[in-house]
Parts: sequence; structure tokens; C-alpha cells
Amino acid sequence: MIVGAAIVRDGALLAQQRAYPEEAAGLWELPGGRVEEGEPEEAAVRRECAEELGVAVEVGDRVGADVPLPGGKVLRIFAATLAEPSARPHAVEHRALRWVGTSDVAGLDWLPADRVLVPELEKLLRDTGSA
Repeated sequence: MIVGAAIVRDGALLAQQRAYPEEAAGLWELPGGRVEEGEPEEAAVRRECAEELGVAVEVGDRVGADVPLPGGKVLRIFAATLAEPSARPHAVEHRALRWVGTSDVAGLDWLPADRVLVPELEKLLRDTGSA
């Protein structure tokens, strides 16, 4: 199981740009990663955000359906907010971070698994009051 966080602040979604591996470098994705054995999914979301962004998050509801991944794995996305609203996420393992509004989500060059979720991400932003 792979989990991801759709972090929303002030009507914008946080996306991160891959630095590696070479075939994924430059593509955008949501923060997240593997669920460790015996780890609850929400705890994995919090851990991955701390590791990848250096911030604490509050985990909310699921976003969209599970996305099948190669090797029989599944990507499951959760809505999230920064535990401290003024916290500044930083790119620990990634090339860049970017906050995007509803009208910009579809224009990012997403990894294929994340691109599947663009309609649900746009809906999440609309539902949270983004312009």
C-alpha cells in the first residue's frame, strides 16, 4: 500500500517535483510513500509528510478511489491540512514544491498514478473554497 497526502492550504494544493529516479525526474506528485508493516494508513501519511516536507499534518478523508500501481500495489490518497497553518513545507527529497489552485492542477506534468486523481483533486479544492 502506498499512501499520499492532498495537502490544502488557502485554496491551494501542495505538489512536489521528483528529483529521481531519472525516468520520473521533473514530474509532479503528491507527498507520500509506503505504509510500513503494521502501520495504520493515517500514521503513514503523517510520517511521510514529516520525512518529505518537514511538517506535521492532520489527516482527513479519502480522496478518490484507489489507484492500481505496478507490482500489485495500490495508491490511496487522503486529504490533509498542515497541523500548524503557518508551517512552511520544504523539499527534503524533491526538486521543488509548488502550491497550485484549482485552475492549475490539470496543467502540471503529474506522475501517471497522480494524474488519474486530477478530477478528484480539483473537486477537493472546489469543495474547500478555492477559486
